[in-house]
Amino acid sequence: MPDYHIETSHAPRRVCGVDEAGCGPWAGPVVAASVLFLSPRAIPIGLNDSKKLDKKTRAALAEQLYAHTEEIQIGVGVASVEEIDALNIWGATALAMHRAVSNLPSLPEIALIDGKRRPRDFPCEIETIIGGDAISLSIAAASIIAKTTRDQMMEAYALTHPEYGFERHAGYGTAAHQAALALHGPCAIHRRSFRPIRALLELEKASA
Repeated sequence: MPDYHIETSHAPRRVCGVDEAGCGPWAGPVVAASVLFLSPRAIPIGLNDSKKLDKKTRAALAEQLYAHTEEIQIGVGVASVEEIDALNIWGATALAMHRAVSNLPSLPEIALIDGKRRPRDFPCEIETIIGGDAISLSIAAASIIAKTTRDQMMEAYALTHPEYGFERHAGYGTAAHQAALALHGPCAIHRRSFRPIRALLELEKASA
């Protein structure tokens, strides 16, 4: 279970956790979130890595995090499909992380970032932590906000592109998603720089 020891080790400096959701899918944006606990007393019970929680528990924890704005600061950053195709997925993820931290009500002094890659030109000092969402409560909170935010976005896209089932697979390359692509071809929110989508587009062009 994640705990608060890394954040405490940096006291009295202000520390936020940063994580992303949506690097792997073939469609939709990448979303990053940052969470800064002004007081550890505000940390919800049961906070954990979003991957270890079911959808209902993630939603409940996200609601608790947003309910305590005086003690918990939250920032969200999104990089669009167009930015993913222009910058590559890591460049877009770094941009989303930068936006998430910049969108906090006040800038932290240190950002704990899940993973090993360091975004350039970040608005504060960075500490990368491999598997950070299972170690740091701030990163775990960020993982929940990023995941729930992106899932809500993909559910909204499912209303405008119902034939792909985005509400079920969130844009990942599942068998159902592949079958929908084979039948309908890519839509506006598919990542054209990703190999499976690029291959479909080239096939469409060759058969036109």
